Amino acid sequence: MTELASLPATRTAYDAVAPEYARLFSESLREAPLERALLSAFAELVRAGGDGEVGDLGCGPGYVTAHLRGLGLRAFGIDASPTMIGLAREAHPGLRFEVGSTAALDLADGALGGVLSRWSLIHTLPAEVPSVLDEFARVLSPGGYLLLSLAATDGPEHETQSYDHAVTTAYRWSPDRLAVLLGARGLHESARTVIEPLPADKRQFQTLHLLARKA
Repeated sequence: MTELASLPATRTAYDAVAPEYARLFSESLREAPLERALLSAFAELVRAGGDGEVGDLGCGPGYVTAHLRGLGLRAFGIDASPTMIGLAREAHPGLRFEVGSTAALDLADGALGGVLSRWSLIHTLPAEVPSVLDEFARVLSPGGYLLLSLAATDGPEHETQSYDHAVTTAYRWSPDRLAVLLGARGLHESARTVIEPLPADKRQFQTLHLLARKA
């Protein structure tokens, strides 16, 4: 696939804010017990399914990749932002990080036992998301797991909704619509968790965490 239309602007925007982003978010999992629990469940399922490599796709400064390694996974990170990858390598020198696009992964078919896409799809134009999901399905081995996290729409009448993001335009997705798109690619929903925002959250969006397994 050719480069995503949204990718150049997204890459430039994240290169510009990477140091501040890393400063603000690298310890954020400490304050997210539900997300930590979901990552732990994902790790347990991947290990039980054959303990294949796990790609943290859209890894940013690498703190979640490192968390996955701490859970016993053979995890590595890929991000479109060279600056983010530089920060990830500096902070976690023992881990593997590569610059790349989620739409054109330099990985063999069925190479991974797990894919984590944590907030890495939010800046992708909705019309381009199916192509990215094709790529996720391609690199997952049969029985492998995908954990996808992003902001959810307000109701079933909205398949997607754009919103103002601190870095660049982002999109929320209908959980049902996303599950249908995954299922069409042989990625069948195993579980979904929708987390309500806390009163202090700047944006009052539900957070969707959708777990799917490749047939």
